[in-house]
Amino acid sequence: MNNSVGNTARLIGAGLRALLVLTVICGVLYPLAVTGIAQAVFNDEANGSEFRDESGRVVGSSLIGQRYDLPKQNPDDPEEAAGPDLRWFQPRPSNGLGSNSVNTRYSLILSGATNRSADNGAVNGRCTDDAEEGTLCAQVVAAKEAVIADNSTAGHQVRPEDVPADAVTSSGSGLDPNISPEYAELQVHRVAERNGLAVDQVDKLVADHTQGRTLGFMGEPRVNVLELNTALKALSEN
Repeated sequence: MNNSVGNTARLIGAGLRALLVLTVICGVLYPLAVTGIAQAVFNDEANGSEFRDESGRVVGSSLIGQRYDLPKQNPDDPEEAAGPDLRWFQPRPSNGLGSNSVNTRYSLILSGATNRSADNGAVNGRCTDDAEEGTLCAQVVAAKEAVIADNSTAGHQVRPEDVPADAVTSSGSGLDPNISPEYAELQVHRVAERNGLAVDQVDKLVADHTQGRTLGFMGEPRVNVLELNTALKALSEN
């Protein structure tokens, strides 16, 4: 009987010691080491890739897309869609599943794809103007019409064939912070007109903020919308 009690006590003691040691190693030392290395070597990434304007104010994360919309006419109406503020470069369409009431510049706190196939609503393999409402084709057709209307100016008409795919489709996550150089170029005339700037100035802004493929071969050239609009704000205020 005494041996049984003694063995049980030793097992419990060993378990408690193992629990204490593993708690210190895995719950204290390891997190401190990882956090310390992250802060020392990858400080920017570890703190959310915050992007700051010229005054040093944090305006967002360079990894998370955000919209540039006009205020709603009726903020209490959840069905009312906010229209785009055409002074700014616009991001890709977003199909996020939630909204952020704390910082309204971020329209997303959840993300997700539409999970619709590429031919959803297509007729004979093509998206047409009479696509069934609610289908992917109907969304793409409506988005394309809006892009053409929004970005055509008195001296520059956007052609349907000039509208790139990322202007009318969302990313898989709905949080893509980048657009293609083609979509950024498409918006140049409208942005220049709305901000009273020369087209050449805005065109150079896009060129300066166009990033090439990662390591020269991965991904596609891209333009970060937040960084571009932050530079646009600084240029329009000078």
